[in-house]
Amino acid sequence: GLHVDLSISGCSDSDGEDMYSLDGEEKWFADFINHRGVDPQPSFMNHFRYVEGVYEGAVANQQVCRSNLKKIRVGMKDIPLEN
Repeated sequence: GLHVDLSISGCSDSDGEDMYSLDGEEKWFADFINHRGVDPQPSFMNHFRYVEGVYEGAVANQQVCRSNLKKIRVGMKDIPLEN
């Protein structure tokens, strides 16, 4: 059958999200408060393990996201709300 694989990465000035799921079930997410990656699957399952460095990559993605957010705000500063 077909599967739905989803990856979400986004940020704001004060928060961020980096998550992977499969068929609606969360497989991994970055816990930026506790500085670690989290595998939320129950212990009785065969766990899919991400390679070392996934959390560090999520942190780097957040830095890029916030930098892009600043650039977009500057670029869109003078654009009128309506044409």
